[in-house]
Amino acid sequence: MAADLYLSYPSAFLIGLLGSTHCLGMCGGISASLSMALPVGRGFRLRQSLMLLAFNFGRIGSYTLIATLIAALSTGAASQWTLAGMVLRTIAGLLLIFMGLSMGQWWQGIRYVEKIGAPVWQKLSPLTRRLMPIHHPAQALALGALWGWLPCGLVYSTLGWAALQPTVPSAALTMFFFGLGTLPSMLATGYAANWVRGLQKHQAVRKASGALLILFGIWTLPLF
Repeated sequence: MAADLYLSYPSAFLIGLLGSTHCLGMCGGISASLSMALPVGRGFRLRQSLMLLAFNFGRIGSYTLIATLIAALSTGAASQWTLAGMVLRTIAGLLLIFMGLSMGQWWQGIRYVEKIGAPVWQKLSPLTRRLMPIHHPAQALALGALWGWLPCGLVYSTLGWAALQPTVPSAALTMFFFGLGTLPSMLATGYAANWVRGLQKHQAVRKASGALLILFGIWTLPLF
């Protein structure tokens, strides 16, 4: 069990890395806008880096918090119901498969899953507008923390996987490492938006990432 637990962290990082093109579509625009809103001049790169890091760590912090809340329920259910683990593995595997199909542009059924979080986002999205325009890193951190609740199939897929972890801290760390996996592309969006948008549109990258996510999903299913 310990070996499986620690294997999940690099795997979660890899899922975030593979799913980065989806993240660019969901969060890339706001990340790029943080850079474009800054006045060019002395210290621009430092201000840009602080803004991007603050926004993204706010976003990752929300992923970690959501995983903590879900794991508090799922670990309790697993202790009460012996079939809970199998049900959770099935849900997590299917969500990853659906996300892979969406990434590869073969089927967009994951959009129906994303609607689950719509009521929460409707409550939080007005708060994001109050934070704009962003002038300092504390605002960017708060905006990222709110943005982490944006309905996202990739996040939901990984949350299902995090819910399989045996403890609440391990579930939280799983989502933290997933968030770190999305970080390179999200930072690149701020630094080199045009280049990253070109990568996002590259069909081979999307299909390869989608196929690997599908394999992760199949591996997660209780058949193995």
